[in-house]
Amino acid sequence: MTAAPRRARAAALLLALLSTGCPASPPPPVLAAPSAPATAPTARVELVTAAGARHEVAVELARTDAEQARGLMFRSALAEDAGMLFIFPDTARRAFWMKNTLIPLDMLFVDEAGVVAGIVREATPLTLEQRDPGVPCRYVLEVRGGWAARHDVAPGARLRILQGVR
Repeated sequence: MTAAPRRARAAALLLALLSTGCPASPPPPVLAAPSAPATAPTARVELVTAAGARHEVAVELARTDAEQARGLMFRSALAEDAGMLFIFPDTARRAFWMKNTLIPLDMLFVDEAGVVAGIVREATPLTLEQRDPGVPCRYVLEVRGGWAARHDVAPGARLRILQGVR
């Protein structure tokens, strides 16, 4: 084969590779939802703001390591007054990330006494960035991104469990 046909063949191969979208960097991870979990235990909680306003949230409970590891991953939507309450066996600093979480979330970090000690607002989906408000907590309430601002919930608000948590 002469040089001209080799160059033409190499150019055709290069064009084929470029047209198939060979990435310059690794592609983002593929999100494959695991099989649907069993129905999570549910409860109702209430947040009471500094001004005395009360807001109820229907929550799924995340008490086991498996429930906490899954969290709200793979959800494409979350109702306005719905969320997930993470219940930990002790009070400590906690960090959360958003890998495979498709929607922005507010994370309310609640201490042993039920007081909101810190809030991470509008956590960006699909990242491994650690979110930690730097305060110890016993509970973390995850709700739709922007929920805390829309309901004037700030550190100092109180979380009350209305039903469903034993």
